[in-house]
Amino acid sequence: METEIGKGKIGKRSYGFDEISIVPSRRTRDPEDIDISAKVGSHKLKIPVLASAMDGVVDVKFAIEMGKIGGLAVLNLEGIQCRYENAEEMLDRISKLPDKEATKKMQEIYREPIKEELIKKRIKQIKKGGVTACASLTPQRVKKYYKIALEAGLDVLVIQGTVVSAEHVSKTKTPLDLKEFIPNCPIPVIVGNCTSYSTALHLMRTGAIGVLVGIGPGAACTTRQVLGIGVPQATAIADAAAARAMHLNETGKHVMVIADGGIRTGGDVSKAIACGADLVMIGSPLTRAKEAPGRGYHWGMATFHPELPRGTRIKTEVVASLKEILVGPAFENDGTLNLFGALCTSMATCGYENIKDFQKAELVIAPSVKTEGKLLQRQQRVGMGL
Repeated sequence: METEIGKGKIGKRSYGFDEISIVPSRRTRDPEDIDISAKVGSHKLKIPVLASAMDGVVDVKFAIEMGKIGGLAVLNLEGIQCRYENAEEMLDRISKLPDKEATKKMQEIYREPIKEELIKKRIKQIKKGGVTACASLTPQRVKKYYKIALEAGLDVLVIQGTVVSAEHVSKTKTPLDLKEFIPNCPIPVIVGNCTSYSTALHLMRTGAIGVLVGIGPGAACTTRQVLGIGVPQATAIADAAAARAMHLNETGKHVMVIADGGIRTGGDVSKAIACGADLVMIGSPLTRAKEAPGRGYHWGMATFHPELPRGTRIKTEVVASLKEILVGPAFENDGTLNLFGALCTSMATCGYENIKDFQKAELVIAPSVKTEGKLLQRQQRVGMGL
């Protein structure tokens, strides 16, 4: 339903995770009977999660640990790991930057050129760890670096930018043609990001196995303020899921909808799936893991843009192991630990056996869902009042 913004403009009402809630069905199940596994191409995941391609989230060691737990980590081939042989030194330096100088100093750090030998080395290190190797490139750099990554053993390629379209137009350079590139790429390709039905559908028609959904909801992202663009996640995911249904009807091929950004708790994971996502991509919650390379800090892929930064470095603090954050056990009651145990329990409570079924869950618009009856928690800053 569209609402009048002014005499000359109307807009659709959109919703974020905090404005909706999942409605339990007429049956319940045992959590042990729930199947939350997913597939990325031919690669099976025990838990439906990708770790964001951000330098404070993923390095080689983190990617290996993530794979062993059952998820998939995406390494940023344009980040610190592929610019510096001794990436640890730079990560340590970033963690110690004063807040007022962080953006400017990070721009200087990221001026170091990307090194092809480090792309090869990092991917080979991940493969040596016995897990699936997944890495990201921006559309502008795909042609330059993807073959090097393939030769090193890359299993899944993510083509990712703030906004990616299937029809980029340029008067000064030849853009990457996704419709030509993806069908000829020998490994599965995920593309993103987008927030609308039409853009998601066009990206699905390129032959991608998955589409990333989300512009601006990430904890470290400032795109919505800098550029004024973005759509709240619940609506963006639901629209992309509708595009997936249309594409499936047209081609018989299922393309994954991957909710990227804005996910903080197990409840957010559950809502993303219930809105229609097949998997979630998570960044800031994973920087709180002992295994994360960010030393308790998090920053986005556009934080260090040389001309127009669209992100900030934030402090998240290290609180638990990666395993505790993903699959528990939890020792806090705020939903930030055991994210996928929470997903299993949510699905079981609502009576859905697998992700495909849970995507059919009933939702309600519920702006009071996080505040109703929680006055004492807010006053005491415990539980849901944090």
